[in-house]
Amino acid sequence: MNENSSRRTGWLGIYCLFLSIILLAFSLAFIIGGIKLASLGGSWYFLIAGIVSLISAIQFFRRKSSAVMVFALVFAGTLLWSLYDAGMDFWPLVSRLMVPAGLLLLAAVAWPGLRKSEGKKARAKGAYGVCAVLIIGIGATFIQMFQPHPTVAFKGEELPLVPVNKGQQQQNWDHYGNTAGGSRFVALDQINRDNIQKLKPVWTYHTGDIPLSPDGNGAEDQQTPLQVGDRVFLCTPHNNVIAVDADTGKEIWKAEINAKSAIWMRCRGLAYFDATKPVAKPTISGSSPVIEPKVASGAACQRRILMNTIDDRLIALDADNGQYCPDFGHNGTVSLLEGMGKADDPSYVVTSAPTLAGTTVVVGGRVADNVSTDMPGGVIRGYDVITGKLRWAFDARNPDPNHVLKPGEHYMRSSANSWAPMSWDADMNTVFIPMGSSSVDLWGADRIPEDHKYATSILALDATTGKEKWVYQTVHNDLWDFDIPMQPSLVDFPTKEGNKPAVVVGTKAGQIYVLDRLTGKPLTEVREVPVKKSDIPNEQYSATQPKSTGMPQIGAETLKESDMWGATPFDQLACRISFKSMRYDGLYTVPGTDVSLSYPGSLGGMNWGGLSTDPNNHYIFVNDMRLGLWVQLIKQDPQSAVANTGGEAVNAGMGAVPMKGTPYSVNKNRFMSPLGIPCQKPPFGTLSAIDLKTQKVVWQVPVGTVQDTGPFGIKMRMKMPVGMPTLGGTLVTQGGLVFIAGTQDYYLRAFNSSTGEEVWKARLPVGSQGGPVSYVSPKTGKQYILISAGGGRQSPDRGDYVIAYALD
Repeated sequence: MNENSSRRTGWLGIYCLFLSIILLAFSLAFIIGGIKLASLGGSWYFLIAGIVSLISAIQFFRRKSSAVMVFALVFAGTLLWSLYDAGMDFWPLVSRLMVPAGLLLLAAVAWPGLRKSEGKKARAKGAYGVCAVLIIGIGATFIQMFQPHPTVAFKGEELPLVPVNKGQQQQNWDHYGNTAGGSRFVALDQINRDNIQKLKPVWTYHTGDIPLSPDGNGAEDQQTPLQVGDRVFLCTPHNNVIAVDADTGKEIWKAEINAKSAIWMRCRGLAYFDATKPVAKPTISGSSPVIEPKVASGAACQRRILMNTIDDRLIALDADNGQYCPDFGHNGTVSLLEGMGKADDPSYVVTSAPTLAGTTVVVGGRVADNVSTDMPGGVIRGYDVITGKLRWAFDARNPDPNHVLKPGEHYMRSSANSWAPMSWDADMNTVFIPMGSSSVDLWGADRIPEDHKYATSILALDATTGKEKWVYQTVHNDLWDFDIPMQPSLVDFPTKEGNKPAVVVGTKAGQIYVLDRLTGKPLTEVREVPVKKSDIPNEQYSATQPKSTGMPQIGAETLKESDMWGATPFDQLACRISFKSMRYDGLYTVPGTDVSLSYPGSLGGMNWGGLSTDPNNHYIFVNDMRLGLWVQLIKQDPQSAVANTGGEAVNAGMGAVPMKGTPYSVNKNRFMSPLGIPCQKPPFGTLSAIDLKTQKVVWQVPVGTVQDTGPFGIKMRMKMPVGMPTLGGTLVTQGGLVFIAGTQDYYLRAFNSSTGEEVWKARLPVGSQGGPVSYVSPKTGKQYILISAGGGRQSPDRGDYVIAYALD
């Protein structure tokens, strides 16, 4: 043997040893995990593939050409199993096939040399032909990993743009959801899908309030700004309020409140009231009149900004100069702790914008989840917008919910609360309130009839009196923390008899309800479906739970083992084992003393960003997150650290939580792979368009990439649009555009509202959880898109940016 032949043989031996070690690790992982999975009743593929791969590893160690054929058999079986298990779904196939394809490529390279060493024909052309096919396939797949793969592809013709009627053009964004009914739609089309590529940043303002730890523990920028005339009104995580020029971003005034809370430091929005303008009058018979405001001519605060603070105050500021309104409460401030009893921070924190309902300012509040059965109540209150005087209270645990407190009394403890934004219908003078559950969330053995009536429901109250008009419950005896998380959207719902006034709301459970605005009765089919019980003594399990089957259910499908996913087959296998190890009965899997899976979990489904609406085409737009949770109730140990010091983890309520006053504590966390990726297949967040005329999804696309996130918190810096969990709302314009910034990568995006095609995006300096807004300047006539970017929850990057965009 000459020197060259000896060198080639030496390298072949090293290469085969290398391959045998890789395949040994591959096969052992599959065998060990496969045995566990098969013992749980799961797929036998991993065990079988692991055994055959082990044979291939041994043959490579022996430098036998049969090793390649054996692994080719593994790949062929994997391909057939993948098509059977996942169909033609792109991302599941990537998870199943990319690693085996790469290993087969490495194996095929050795084929000619191994055959030659055995004294056989090398058959190099065939081997290298297989290599070429694999390289092309892997390359094509890699390219496709950077293309969106719609969950529901658009079919049909693009809807024509509806020109804006000059008399109906948007004037102000003067409510949290643009309109009091939460439309998040602007009748503006200067910026449209045909010229969107010319949209450029034109000014940036720095609020000076960067939500950083430790001073900013739990602080997040989640604001939706207001715009009135030539001013934009902002609020910061510590409740500072700022007015800037709508055209330049130049600061006009700044009110430094600098409020603090232990955890929930954020301001989602403001309310605005102009006493110089006529008050909207109810038009529907039987509605209570709106009380006329009384402000002396020439007095301060003719126009006022109202804000809930995270240290439980309701504040009124003069919109002209930022000074406190002297006629409101005590020098501009009303304490929201009056009548609450013990309400230590952060057991009760007001987290959403106040709702202006005529001349009544309606306020709810967030009560900490799963900490104790003795918590502040979730009372909803209405205050006079001028004086700050309490007009009414609705105490959802009191047999007389409108009971007026006597001296020394406090509102009922641990009642169902409303932490999300509300809506108001001027024609009915009715405020629509999204309700959460009573404390604690995951154990309901001590709940009373009032809890079963009002918790996790939509509640309609007279805005002037606080009297109940109707209530509609979306979950019975909620044991999942499926609070109604968003502002109800008021729409005209198309029916055969014509448009009906309706309330549309999405839930954490992935349900969308359409209710008659006058009666609260469903306008689309809702079925009561049987659900299973668990093992908690004296729990008041409901035999059925509602499903809104007449509307699309977003991310609420019942998971199967084949839906488990991973960036590699190994974490996919780990997720399969976890899935098969847990009790799971679908959407309403009740928690018990074993480990159970809740999907979608309490983070969503849909969350506080809300829906946006297109009244011209009767479309609604929904963004969601798909994050399952595993949950286990644990017998309470009075000596444990959880029982004595446990509480909600910052922002999320994950980990061990005490549930004081119950026989149990709870341990829960996100259903993730060992790499920190959601265990079910992508997308993990989508944007969907739903046609209210047909009650069908028109298109659904993944939204967000892994560019600014990744396993173990390491940024992948790759623009792969797998669709990431979203936290923040959308904006729809009459220019045929849907804007969203609440993704886990640092972008503001615009989609064609008709087709779902991404038509524009702008890189943000940090992530955003804010709601985009749009307005036209009364001075220049220019349309702007505005977004606040202070950093996303999943990212350590923080900032204090407010950025305006306009056509170049």
